[in-house]
Amino acid sequence: MSAGLRPDGTSEVADLAEASAIHARGFYGTVEGRGLTLDRFETVYLAEARRLEVRDARDRAVAWPDLFRRAAKVDPEFGIRYVVYRDLRQRGYVARASPPPIAFAVLPRGGVLHRTPAKFWVDAQSERSPFDPARALDLTARATAARKVLYLALVDEESDLTYYRVRRSTPTGPAEPGRRPEPTIGWFSGDRVVLFEGDAVAALGDGEAYGSRIGERLELSVIEAEHLRSTGQVLLRDARSGRSVPAARFLARARRVEPGFEERLSAYRTLRARGLIPKTGFKYGAHFRVYVRAPDKVHARYLVRAARADRTLPWPEVAGGVRLAQGVRKEYLLASVPPDGGPIEFLALERIRP
Repeated sequence: MSAGLRPDGTSEVADLAEASAIHARGFYGTVEGRGLTLDRFETVYLAEARRLEVRDARDRAVAWPDLFRRAAKVDPEFGIRYVVYRDLRQRGYVARASPPPIAFAVLPRGGVLHRTPAKFWVDAQSERSPFDPARALDLTARATAARKVLYLALVDEESDLTYYRVRRSTPTGPAEPGRRPEPTIGWFSGDRVVLFEGDAVAALGDGEAYGSRIGERLELSVIEAEHLRSTGQVLLRDARSGRSVPAARFLARARRVEPGFEERLSAYRTLRARGLIPKTGFKYGAHFRVYVRAPDKVHARYLVRAARADRTLPWPEVAGGVRLAQGVRKEYLLASVPPDGGPIEFLALERIRP
């Protein structure tokens, strides 16, 4: 079967019988007039599979590597996207190039073009590109509005593919925030705050799962301490001098000892407000492990990574977090924290096999 190459890297099958045969076996191309137009992905893929001979304006055969190079010259993202397109086609899916910002619209297996709606939207990215939480949230909103499932297809430096299902999440739990009628003294020392009063240790540590119970005392992280200080439940004093610690001084110290303190604190407060119990996620390489009930009753359900909405993350960090979370049977959530103090949005990422 033969097609004529166009300057933009697309091609046209003019012979009606050949056009019909190509279109029928995989729903390739778009019928225009009495011919069939193939986009750049379809042209290169069919040529590589030796199902199509492509000829230039001088009626000379064009080898598929030349077709690939021409397509990459027109579209700088073609190389990464073609890896994804080829994989989807070889998995038996009908994948169609989609207008930006999505790379491909994909029919479910067995779907019929123009009869079966696309089920998936697939965005293709390189591991070298940064992971952009704001863009991911925007894509999930668009996908949800269109009733599609969003996949991110990540192409690593060996051209291996990892697919992630991405969706917005609204984690909630049954815990109701308590409030002590009288504040307790918290002794600030180094990078933590220690409580000694027995009733406070029992109420905050045992009752509401704050901090870590060490013998008769309760040790709080700076994030937990600031949350309790801001709600009037803990009064901070310096462990060495015994003097009251002003909020500004404590916050300045907290920012030094806790990288990304502001976004982590915002995520912590949001999780607590949603009836969840966040604890340190250090052992899992996350900011928080999050429980829906008391930690001594259930395993953590989520691993949460807080990130500013206006900044990007390296893909290896995100990929490693997702893999570890699924390895320990937890859900990976990215808490996107707006710099203006707006509401936090949660993004769930799950490694899948299409």
